[in-house]
Amino acid sequence: MKTVQIVLDETLLRATDRAARRLRSNRSAFVREALEQRLRRLALEAAERRDREGYRRIPQEIDEVRMWEAEAAWPPE
Repeated sequence: MKTVQIVLDETLLRATDRAARRLRSNRSAFVREALEQRLRRLALEAAERRDREGYRRIPQEIDEVRMWEAEAAWPPE
């Protein structure tokens, strides 16, 4: 691991420290986990954008959509 230096305003720093204590963690672990979660969310959003763009460029045919809906196993209500 590398050590990095970041700048946080006092309010954000206090909130970070409180949250880390509440989770029985430390500041570094809390910030590391927050960054990892944000990066995963960004990757997911990028994949969703690519999918939307792909379906916009090449829309599915209605018959194809119905075929996949028939294959879906929905839980009983």
